[in-house]
Amino acid sequence: MDGSVIRDSDFVQSLDRGLAVIRAFGPDRERLSLSEVARATGLTRAAARRFLLTLVKLGYVRSDGREFSLRPRVLELGYAYLSGLAMPEVAAPHLEELVERLHESSSISVLDGHHIVYVARVPTKRIMTVAISVGTRFPAHATSMGRVLLSGLSAEEFERYLADARLEALTARTVTNPDQLREIVREVARQGYAIVDQELEEGLRAIAAPIHSSGGAVIAAINVSAHASRVSPAAMRSDLLPALLETARQIEADLRSQARG
Repeated sequence: MDGSVIRDSDFVQSLDRGLAVIRAFGPDRERLSLSEVARATGLTRAAARRFLLTLVKLGYVRSDGREFSLRPRVLELGYAYLSGLAMPEVAAPHLEELVERLHESSSISVLDGHHIVYVARVPTKRIMTVAISVGTRFPAHATSMGRVLLSGLSAEEFERYLADARLEALTARTVTNPDQLREIVREVARQGYAIVDQELEEGLRAIAAPIHSSGGAVIAAINVSAHASRVSPAAMRSDLLPALLETARQIEADLRSQARG
């Protein structure tokens, strides 16, 4: 329908306001307080609160009790358009170059609740019993990308994750103790990468690094995975990590350029 023929009586103001709340967030406004959302949208605090809590309930927004931020599910609102753009499109050539250079599989994921969701992947050979593709989900606690993404949460968000997540043992090596996981994630935040050694599946090692927004927030994670018989943890640090970090920086640079464009 041509927008010029839409009558005022057909206009749903509550939908307009709800979308305005979503649009209040952006590259430089990834986390907003209730007052900031109200100012950005022109809504009263009470109205902004109702819309935000509705979006939290629907899974489009997360809250740590003080600030709000968008969740990956907002991509569903424009999936037909966004599925071919943004992170997967920007990252694809870099992933292909990294895989060609290292001869190991590489992926990118985002955090969705207690799980990671794959948004881009370039495999070399199948090294897991479970086939991985875009959309595959794994528990965050048992994956290198998950720990990188968890390291980007605020202290309040991470403690809520520890309280709510089911830390299931997927192998005999999986860390399931909340205190131990807390220390591991703190170390990941300090060193800027994570290595997981056969915690998701026996025989699988992976190393991951963060991908940051222009504002410095961790918006995604990139990894390289390999069979444990081929690559030791020490070799991951010495042979794979430099290329992985370089690729993450290149993706970040392209994302910034795209945002400016």
